[in-house]
Amino acid sequence: MSGHFFSGSDVAKLDEKGRFVLPQDMRYGLVEDGKCEFVIGLGLGGCLAIYKKSVIDRIVAKFRQNQHAAKFQKFFTLFFSTLHPTECDKVGRVSVPATLRSAVGIGKEVVVAGVLDKIEIWPKEVYERNLRDLLDGKSSDMNLAKMTEEAFALLHGGETETTVEPTAEMNPLYFETTK
Repeated sequence: MSGHFFSGSDVAKLDEKGRFVLPQDMRYGLVEDGKCEFVIGLGLGGCLAIYKKSVIDRIVAKFRQNQHAAKFQKFFTLFFSTLHPTECDKVGRVSVPATLRSAVGIGKEVVVAGVLDKIEIWPKEVYERNLRDLLDGKSSDMNLAKMTEEAFALLHGGETETTVEPTAEMNPLYFETTK
């Protein structure tokens, strides 16, 4: 599945055993060599992340190059010690280890969000608060216009530190306003 990426989001309920049903289209995106095996671990910003086995293999290969660098040791310990190889059961359920549920504060409901080469699992309340803050522009680090501008600048060789004057051609979400 070259070119495949995860996108979209869905709300899922956890059962008493800490399992939720992974949306079918996301399950299909995890299949490699006829199997739906993957790795779940800590993600960025207070979520969990599900990685395809091939993605984890690439991450491991890159990290091995720096495994003895002191500045990465704590990160490597936390990242790799929280990775749990797993798979979906016949119904499509994913079991989330209690340590991971506790680490990010997952309760009864989660938002399952496809994000490029991984699937993020957010406590529903955190995801909804982040989305609300982003759309309302309530915090300086959650400004949709600025984040969109910087992300689309990457498509044109721009760097996130460089101010790029947005255009409709660069960013289909950018709309010129009359002054």
